[in-house]
Amino acid sequence: MMESYFSPSFSWIGACFLRRIRQLIPAGFKDELKNLSMLALPASLTQLLVMTVGCVSAAFCGHLGRVELDAVALATATYGAHNLLRVGVILQRAIIVLILTCFPCWALLINTESILLLLGQEPEVARLSQLYVKIFMPALPASFMYDLQSRYLQNQGIIWPQVITGFVANLINALMNYIVLFAFNMGVVGSALANNVSRFSMAGILYAYILWKGLHKVTWGGWSKDCLEDWGSFFYLALPSMVMMCAEWWTFEIAIFLAGLISEVELGAQSIIYELTNCAYMFPLGFSVAGCVRVGHTLGAGKSHLAKLSTKLTIFFSVCLVVIIGSFRHHIASLFTSDDVFLQVAGGGIIRGMGKQKVGALCTILGYYGVCLPVGVPLMFSAKLGIKGTPRGSNEVCRVVTRTKGP
Repeated sequence: MMESYFSPSFSWIGACFLRRIRQLIPAGFKDELKNLSMLALPASLTQLLVMTVGCVSAAFCGHLGRVELDAVALATATYGAHNLLRVGVILQRAIIVLILTCFPCWALLINTESILLLLGQEPEVARLSQLYVKIFMPALPASFMYDLQSRYLQNQGIIWPQVITGFVANLINALMNYIVLFAFNMGVVGSALANNVSRFSMAGILYAYILWKGLHKVTWGGWSKDCLEDWGSFFYLALPSMVMMCAEWWTFEIAIFLAGLISEVELGAQSIIYELTNCAYMFPLGFSVAGCVRVGHTLGAGKSHLAKLSTKLTIFFSVCLVVIIGSFRHHIASLFTSDDVFLQVAGGGIIRGMGKQKVGALCTILGYYGVCLPVGVPLMFSAKLGIKGTPRGSNEVCRVVTRTKGP
């Protein structure tokens, strides 16, 4: 009797509640959620697979030259506006720039030992690092080209070929490392050679896949002299984008150098933390890539309302990652850094998609070199916290940069 009396009332209240919830959900939410998820999940897996290959490398040379991010906003907006052949011209321009970028990177790598000794590192560590990077040097263009091809496909919403090639390259990498380290006992030289083979395999397999499936036909009209023009707009996005990425990663590299000044044990521990942090970083980076692509496409197509929706969804997914991984923070060694790093990474992708690289670069420089290092270095040495010092400085900078970049 009581149940039958209250059921209509409860049903009416429930219907009103559901109707109100539907009104709060913006138009296009379901489609945009699907589009963002289909980009973000394979992009995260791709980044993780690439990072797995990089874990074999020395931390010193693992992240040099991330210049391929320079044209992301330009290419995504161009593709979103359906200027398809222009995407191919931008790709050609990026290839030339990356080839030229190899020369200053090689100049730096050749002088690795001298630089490390100048920074007070152990002579044997400096010698082995020099040996490793000299062997790794030929793979630098291959590494650049793989990342460039990957961004080229991502800007078109094509993700899964990178996942497949990354998986195959990891199998090759594991096999090569087993052969050179255990069968031939080649040590550091063998590890560098295996990394070389893996990098060339990644670039070659992805290139072959693109040709096989004809993924380039829509946007590639052949080499054009137009790629030698309009470099100003390219570098207008390239340099701030490079600063956004490099300024952040260089802070972690500096932390490794500083750990080497304490002891070899601290250096080894910091290197492990660095690689584990990178692996955790790949998940928000996937959403960052997806957010950058979606915001660029929608702005290029003149759909600003969808760009705003993509921004909100990217931040929402990042918050979910904070909650999930933060719940297991005591079991994951990589979370010596702040959970805010996930929001900061996602915000960086949105900034790039909007073409506001200068804003992102300024926030990153002020945060990492105005807050992180001034806080972290005294904690390492004066407060005798060792390698725990720089992550605490990183905690503060992630909060600062997240709040500054936030939409």
